[in-house]
This record gives sequence, C-alpha cells and structure tokens, in this order.
Amino acid sequence: MHAPSLLERSLRSVWHPCTQMKQHEALPLVPIVRGEGPWLIDADGRRLLDGISSWWVNLFGHCNPRINAALRAQLETLEHVMLAGFTHEPVVELSERLAALTGHRLGHAFYASDGASATEIALKMSAHYWRNLGLAEKSRFVSLAGSYHGETVGALAVTDVAIFRDAYAPLVRAGTTVPTPDARLALPGESAADVARRAAAALEAHLVEHHAQTAALIVEPLVQGASGMVMYDPEYLRLARALCDRYRVHLIADEIAVGCGRTGSFFACEQAGIWPDFLCLSKGISGGYLPLSLVLAADTVYAAFYDDSATRAFLHSHSYTGNPLACRAALATLDIFEQDDVLAANRVLARQLGDAVHARFGAHPAVRQLRQRGMILAFDVATERPDFARNFFRAGLDHGVLLRPIGNTVYFMPPYILDAAHVAHLVDGAAAALAEALEPVPG
Repeated sequence: MHAPSLLERSLRSVWHPCTQMKQHEALPLVPIVRGEGPWLIDADGRRLLDGISSWWVNLFGHCNPRINAALRAQLETLEHVMLAGFTHEPVVELSERLAALTGHRLGHAFYASDGASATEIALKMSAHYWRNLGLAEKSRFVSLAGSYHGETVGALAVTDVAIFRDAYAPLVRAGTTVPTPDARLALPGESAADVARRAAAALEAHLVEHHAQTAALIVEPLVQGASGMVMYDPEYLRLARALCDRYRVHLIADEIAVGCGRTGSFFACEQAGIWPDFLCLSKGISGGYLPLSLVLAADTVYAAFYDDSATRAFLHSHSYTGNPLACRAALATLDIFEQDDVLAANRVLARQLGDAVHARFGAHPAVRQLRQRGMILAFDVATERPDFARNFFRAGLDHGVLLRPIGNTVYFMPPYILDAAHVAHLVDGAAAALAEALEPVPG
C-alpha cells in the first residue's frame, strides 16, 4: 500500500476556499512545495509564474530575502502579545509610517487579520460614530453595483456579487447599491469621466432622499476586483467625496486589493486627490507573508470614541490584533518600497507589461475591453463556453503560468519583480491558454 501523496491527503482533510470540491475529481489540486521569486514550484518540479500574486497578496516575490530576514529577527524577540492593554514596537512603527503615508490625514490604525474583518471594522466604526453623536438612525450603508468587500455576514451587506451573497441572504442586513462608474458602460461619445459623472448623479439622488439614515458609502477605489476588474475614472472618487461631505456621510475606501502600489500610487485614492474617512488595507501590506489587515481612521472619528464611558469605546477585538510578526513583515514591505523606489519602477514595468499584452491580445477577435490601471491588466473574452475560466486556468498551468480568470475576464496582477523574460513567459502562457480554452467543444 503506497503512502498517500500531498494531494490525496489534502483532499481527505482540507476544505479548500472558493471551490466546489467535487470539481477536483477532474481538476487536480496543485501541490506546491516551494516558492522562489515570481515562481511557484510544484511537487513534480514544474515551475509556475504567479501571474495573480497568489490572490493579489504577493508584492515582492516568494521567499523574499529581506522580508525573511526581518521575520527571523522578530522571531528572536517577540512572536505575539495581546494588544489590549499592551503595545510593542512593530505595531507602533507601522501605524506611524502608514499615517505618514497619508500625510497624517488618517491615523490611529485599528488591526485585524483579513480583508473582510477590516470591512467589518470600518462599517461598525462608522455606525458607532454616528450613534456617539446622537444620530443612531444613521446606520445604513451604500455600495457600488458589482462591489465586493468580503464574505463575512457584515461584509456581505455591502457585497454585490450574487454567487457569494445569495445563499446567505436571510442572514444579511442588506445595504443599498448605486450604479457603478464602470468605464465599459460608456455610451457613444462618452468618456470614462462622463460615466463617472452619471454614476455620481445617481449617488446624489440616493443621498438626497436617504442621507439621514446613511452612515457610509464604501467603494473599491478605481478597480472593482471580484466583479471582473471593473475600472473607472478617478472623477467618481472626487465627486463621491464631495457628496459625502455635503450630506454628512462617511466615505470608506476599501484598498484591500488596490492599495500598496497596485494601481500606480501607494493608495489608489491619491490618484483622485482625495482622502476617505476610513481606509482599509490588507493583502499586499504584509508582502504576501502573514494575515494582516487594518483600518486607518480620520482623527474626527477617533475623537468621537474618546470618552470616560466604555459604551462609547470601540469594543471590537481579535486575538491576533497587531501581531508583531505580521507587522514586522509589513515594515519590511514598506522598507522595500522606499529603498527600491518601487512606485517609479512599477511605472516602467506596467508599461512593459501593457505593451506586451496589447501586442499579443489587442487585435485578438475574442478579446474585448482590454484595460489597465497600474499593475492590473484585464480583458473580457467573448465566448459562450460555460467552462471557459476552468479550462483557461488548467491550460495556463500546462504552459507554466498561474492565471485564474473571473468568469470571462482574464486578468494579470503579478508581483512587482518581473523582468523582460518573466513578462514574455507570462504573456506567452496566457496566449496559449486562451487558444486552448476557446477550442470548440468536441462532438
């Protein structure tokens, strides 16, 4: 009797996320044993270029020597201490540096472990803020059509992706959705900014009627990820900020996927020249190493909770809040941004990647709406095949690339360390995968 493989052991004992497990009868799991820069290496020695940064988290490659060294040093001093009643150097320094990156417009970071928890924190903080001001009726939330802010029950209230939300509808206190500024919705003669203005007008119509009950508007700035890399003009953020100010509604920026340089600036909101009342970060902030999320809040928000009464405090907690190891990984990530002038380097890499993708796919007969925002590129594929995404993913693995389409949207969201050979390999693999995924169904 043979010893069970890693794949067999996983199927027997692990319930994998975002997966219909029965599909793994036909599409085997990929057992990864090592990471090396932009590469993942499986149990058979196959090398896969990680074209989606392992669910958008890995910024500077797997097993990055500088982040590794920082974590080794931290392991020798402090692995964890609860943050209630205690503090430590990594969480203080990280909070200081993030506040400084906002020009001290936001500060007092509140920590958790995952993106959905950061969403929950921001929503709860907003509603509790209004309650502390004597406006408890301001407890409703507004989000964009197609929005995704996480899959916990509170986050599902502002998530508009049916496959994640519908099964749990009886558990969810649903919010309101307003039209998305998706640039693909442009009418003949319209620009992306025109679409943004139309969407903002719809937001204003809602706030005129419902601002007295509305605590906050939550948005994914510039790119709505899980609904298919929906991209929109910064004009929407400028108008939304002004409307939130006018109608006394908080603006929550969910930068979990789009922050940390992914859209071209460290914070996506910078491209609109605005700052939210709450800014959520996760994914790339720890370089893809350890679970970490946080919410940066405006000083006016913090002040509304500062009181002798415990009932006015923000009594939200996680056991691993502000974990020293995760914070140290985040500090090492910020060091790399500073020392390597990553944002400038990314502008060059984004052009190289964009040129390569446009050259290969720009005239492809099945490709629609090729688009880019910083280090995110995407296009839609015209196909009736219901199994397109699965077939593309499988074919990509066969050609040495990890790319995982969202429905009929193929996207590239790689680490920031690619060279010309990596770009060529990624685009070649995507082209081969697209060709195979579009092949006619046999018979």
